[in-house]
Amino acid sequence: MTTPRQRPNARESRTLVDRIYREIQERILYREWSDGHQVLEQELAEELGVSRTPVREALVRLQRDGLIKVVPRHGMRVVPMSPTDVREIYQILSSLESLAVMLAAERKPSAKELAPLEQSNRKMKSAHEASDFKSWALADEMFHYHLVELSGNRILTDVHENFWSRAQRARLTMLSIISPPERSTQEHARLIDAIRSGDGALARERMAAHLEHLITYVNNLEEPDRKLLLLQR
Repeated sequence: MTTPRQRPNARESRTLVDRIYREIQERILYREWSDGHQVLEQELAEELGVSRTPVREALVRLQRDGLIKVVPRHGMRVVPMSPTDVREIYQILSSLESLAVMLAAERKPSAKELAPLEQSNRKMKSAHEASDFKSWALADEMFHYHLVELSGNRILTDVHENFWSRAQRARLTMLSIISPPERSTQEHARLIDAIRSGDGALARERMAAHLEHLITYVNNLEEPDRKLLLLQR
């Protein structure tokens, strides 16, 4: 399976366990496996052409990420994502990325450092105009990835990287029930302007506002929509 995620400077999957972990992770995040999907450890090992030991180790990591539940004698089951999960993930994401953009602005990054943000935003705009959901989602992910990198804070970058699978799943879950908002690129552009100006407080404020509407959307879901969110993959 070719993974749709190609993030610069992301940790490479150098070991067999890493590769199995990434393979299963991508199947869950990009909807090849739906919520509740179950597969036996032995079946996975045979499909991937490996022994059960690295598969078991990868499953333990995925369970720690909150993506699956390891079921004794039954392999693994993909854990559904509830509206509460989405809301809480976005709350954490908002805190992490608001801090990141404040630090980035205070660093006063160069035009060269800001270029990846502008490029990602242009790709989002083009994908939106072409109604290309997948390309839009990937460009949006890259935009937020570069924002955190610009913070210059290695520990913050590590925390964000470790939180990535949950954050991406929440993002893709929301995009499965609402269309990619056209205003995102406009908000991104204003955020870039705030970082360029060196105004950390303004950058933080704009990032919080950028994600707040998604938290509000989940909070305001009616019961039928909540059931839809639980079913969407």
